[in-house]
Amino acid sequence: MNMLAQSTSPYLLQHKDNPVHWRQWGPEALEEARAQNKPILLSIGYAACHWCHVMAHESFESDATAAVMNDLFVNIKVDREERPDIDAIYQTALNMMGEQGGWPLTIFLTPQGEPFGGGTYFPPEAKFGKPAFPDVLREVARLFRENGEQVTKNTTTLRTGLTQLFESNRGGQQLDPTTLELAMKRLCQQFDVFHGGLLGAPKFPNVPAIELMWRAYLNTSMPQFQHAVEMTLITMSQGGIYDHLGGGFARYSVDERWFVPHFEKMLYDNAQMIDILTMVWLQNRNQTLRSRVEETVGWVLREMLTEGGAFASSIDADSEGEEGKYYVWSETEIDDLLGKDAELFRQVYDVRAGGNWEGKNILHRLRTPVPLPAVQEGKLNALREKLFLAREKRVKPARDDKVLADWNGLMVHALAQASDAFGRADWQAAAVKAFWFVADTMGKDGTLAHSWRAGKTGTTGIADDYANMARAALALYEITGHPPYLEKALAWTKTLNEKFWRTDIGGYTLTPADGEALIVRVRTAMDGATPSVNGTMMHVLVRLNAYTGDLDYAERFSVIAQVFGDDARRQLVPAATLFGGFDFVLRAQQIVIVGQRNEAGVNAFRDVFRRLSAPNKIITIVAPGEALRAGHPAHGKGQVNNRPTVYLCAGDTCTAPITDPVQLETVMKMRVVSDRPASQRFA
Repeated sequence: MNMLAQSTSPYLLQHKDNPVHWRQWGPEALEEARAQNKPILLSIGYAACHWCHVMAHESFESDATAAVMNDLFVNIKVDREERPDIDAIYQTALNMMGEQGGWPLTIFLTPQGEPFGGGTYFPPEAKFGKPAFPDVLREVARLFRENGEQVTKNTTTLRTGLTQLFESNRGGQQLDPTTLELAMKRLCQQFDVFHGGLLGAPKFPNVPAIELMWRAYLNTSMPQFQHAVEMTLITMSQGGIYDHLGGGFARYSVDERWFVPHFEKMLYDNAQMIDILTMVWLQNRNQTLRSRVEETVGWVLREMLTEGGAFASSIDADSEGEEGKYYVWSETEIDDLLGKDAELFRQVYDVRAGGNWEGKNILHRLRTPVPLPAVQEGKLNALREKLFLAREKRVKPARDDKVLADWNGLMVHALAQASDAFGRADWQAAAVKAFWFVADTMGKDGTLAHSWRAGKTGTTGIADDYANMARAALALYEITGHPPYLEKALAWTKTLNEKFWRTDIGGYTLTPADGEALIVRVRTAMDGATPSVNGTMMHVLVRLNAYTGDLDYAERFSVIAQVFGDDARRQLVPAATLFGGFDFVLRAQQIVIVGQRNEAGVNAFRDVFRRLSAPNKIITIVAPGEALRAGHPAHGKGQVNNRPTVYLCAGDTCTAPITDPVQLETVMKMRVVSDRPASQRFA
């Protein structure tokens, strides 16, 4: 029988009525496979995945195909968002087979859970250069029954490869400033000079790579880096990947121009986009970037809030069984709704009689990316609102309303940073509420659950949960000065260090030492759909070292920079978060403001940082007479002439006291580019 009705995962519940005898991942399913000596068909996807829906409708809802699956396999369905550890292992195994990964993942395992074959989407009949799914099923089952030697060879090769990749002590050469500089240059060469983003199609946001380019610009003032970042963000913001009516970015663009989106919206993409748009806006004050932040946050607070104030995971690509149906328009619909104003809208948003995509129109501004005069933009705002209200009456795509701790950590961090930059107390309040929902409802005694839905917590937390929530806690701590945020960051990092750190080979693993025994423990610094835990922890450890002076944090980020150094040199783009963290190690600025947190003079200094993009700053506000920790470079320093006073510190030294916000801004702008040892600058 199909056992998925017992799940709380929206993705698994989508399959609860399939004629396939689905099981959830667990010891019972594996024991069933061993008892029957059947291979396992493991299918991994997620609720918003279009091709997952296609394969479900074509194959998993087919009585004939289900009969073959039930006869030949023990069938297990996994939500990749609930079990990223399982997904990471078997996606990597598929890559080792020479196949490109993705979702739906269709992987064939021995009863012991070891992979020996697989793919992604398979059609019901042979097409797209892919064999028919029923034929694949029969051939894989035959191979398992009749060719055990080949199966054993495959499993041995893959297990050896997985062990070498994730668990070996590679002991490489530590990252250094020269490597970072070279990586930034090489990455810039991979950016599309016409459309932004990395060359080729499909195009993903890949925010860590964009941020690394921005850090390169801040370090050098070289216009090549600035152009790569700003072109990417503007083109994305004006392209079809952005929802011009409701706000928010789709998961990726299928073309190289950011025109045709894969229509699902993911919480993690939008969190990272809010972060990078805010970071760049602080420097260039581009109105388009500001609008996209405001509109995307508006979408998050309108459509992604769940019970208790945390954020849901995703919005589906499909509605009424059709990808993108909710988002596209015909020219007739536009004309009927906008009347005499339709012509202006059609020209700006490329609405055509025959459609600009598969007979329909995707709204975009790639032909008119530069803002029009204020009167016309005001008119367009009103027209978009009219279309938005009309769209609200359509059948909406489904929402996956489970709460994931790691993705919420990303969004809390983004909202905290944006709230400070734009002076939005309501955004900060939303970040605080989501933070404490995860901390209190999904956490206990320094531990976190990975997911929550319908009043139930899910599996044990993974390393990403702790890292992203610790990073969010530190963002809120810097903004508010509220000690419980620092305490949470310290507690979650303590759990990471005790349960996830590999004392033998270094680095954080995805799962805890006392967690479920899988065929391998994933340990990597390479980004996937979200930033890697080891890359993220570089950022966290630098801040904790600055706040506490505890050298253990410095030792750990030094170990990470060494054990993953060679991996980063070989795989530049996936290592972008790690490289960004290493830039933070090299260029961290500890900024001490001596004064009362909310007095006018202190706020004037804080306003300076709201006019500068300075991702490596670490701000501490100290009341007059309050002592900084012993060992801090500004320890013992106080106010000058009873006025709020700032000290800019790097390493073991600080500037002379600064009491004038204008002077602070001048010094900060100089230091962004110039205050670097020659070895840390580009030639």
